[in-house]
Amino acid sequence: MSFDLVLFGGTGDLAWRKLMPALFQAFRHGTLPEGGRIIGVGRDDLSCDQYRALIRSRFDNVELAKRPNDEEFTRFAALLEFVRMDLSKPDDYARLGITLEQRRADTVVMYVATAPNLFTTVCEQLAVAGLNTAKTRVVLEKPLGHDLASNRAINDTVRRVFGERQVFRIDHYLGKPAVQNLFALRFGNALFEPLWRREHIANIQITIAEELGVEKRGAFYETTGALRDMVQNHALQLLCAIGMEPPINSHADAIRDEKLKVLRSLKPWTAEALARDVIRGQYAAGTIAGTPVEAYREEVGVDPQSNTETFVALRTEISNWRWAGVPFYIRTGKRLAGRDARIVVNFRPTPHAIFNSQIDVANRLVINLQPKDGLELHLLAQGQDNRRNSQTLAPVQLDLDFDKRFGIGRVGAYERLLLDVIDGRLNLFVRSDEQEEAWRWVEPIIEHWKNDLQGPRLYAAGTWGPSAASAMIARDGYCWAEET
Repeated sequence: MSFDLVLFGGTGDLAWRKLMPALFQAFRHGTLPEGGRIIGVGRDDLSCDQYRALIRSRFDNVELAKRPNDEEFTRFAALLEFVRMDLSKPDDYARLGITLEQRRADTVVMYVATAPNLFTTVCEQLAVAGLNTAKTRVVLEKPLGHDLASNRAINDTVRRVFGERQVFRIDHYLGKPAVQNLFALRFGNALFEPLWRREHIANIQITIAEELGVEKRGAFYETTGALRDMVQNHALQLLCAIGMEPPINSHADAIRDEKLKVLRSLKPWTAEALARDVIRGQYAAGTIAGTPVEAYREEVGVDPQSNTETFVALRTEISNWRWAGVPFYIRTGKRLAGRDARIVVNFRPTPHAIFNSQIDVANRLVINLQPKDGLELHLLAQGQDNRRNSQTLAPVQLDLDFDKRFGIGRVGAYERLLLDVIDGRLNLFVRSDEQEEAWRWVEPIIEHWKNDLQGPRLYAAGTWGPSAASAMIARDGYCWAEET
């Protein structure tokens, strides 16, 4: 199957940090279909050879194991071309059409890795130039809008140009091997399903923590913040994977139908809940791995008086028969104590204690997403107290490290998703009604913060965020996993 992958934003940050390395790894692994061509699009005045040289230089910033040697890159570079375009000029789309007409590939992928405000422009101009054919697929990066109204406007424009099955809205978390293992854990095994409900689960915690700050993306982050950047997409997708009912099959719409039901079942926000159950924070100066780091308001491109949140913690519930009354806690932030993405499922204690044990948390399933990929099952086992000559319970932990079991060099998220786009598989992509429902649920938080004069709570870089996040979960009688 021949394909053309047109990369709008072909000289941008996402292209050289994520997309080109992922495409090269697919090429190296032999999974990139033969007969392919990758066309970078940008405003720069570059020849194809100059573009190849630019991409080659960018690989110097990729981790060593993923860098090509000279022979590998020479073969990969034969797939690369460059087209100079001003995305607002119809004539430039006509020139792109001439380039595509040269080969008439079986599949044409339009990957729009640009600022979100250009999504509608690109799609409309593709239609004017007649480049929205039945063999065309369009990929849209996040964030898709900054609120519900802007998200709807973008989706309405895209729907006028492409059919829903031609649109691939990327959330790269869905391509992570660990998230695939989450689906396999739930729907490929009978072990946990009888326990996966309110009668047996006390609470569920979703944490996506980063040690990094905003780096050189201060100006972008000022208009985005942690709620839009992480909660509205990544965290809610993880919540859906944990909370959804088993789909009738593995087809894309069957999976996405069940995720949509979860989003529609999220407990509506009230003024009281917004004030009590949503915590926003912003990192102050602190220390990461023994190195002093500056505050968010001191980062390049950030307003010195900024109220943009770099941390969010919240409590919600899924109001249905399976989950009613079970609190779900979501927490994400930058400049935290570690890089750690995990889901912690805390099971209820036994209904009657017959052993001598002072341990509060008996059974826990930890689903590690990054940097480690695997499962931890925490149990209580019989120990021996020699001083009392009596039996007691002691915690034990069973580990399944997927990196060790399957190898660290597994297919990365973007590599997997790019191959799925080329093959036309929609399972790991977000449907428009899912996305709109997520924005609808998040929007009351955005509106509440507009009128909140307190602003974000400051927390020292290198900690787990503001103390209010711990107080929030403590009101239910629980604590975050690292506080146990």
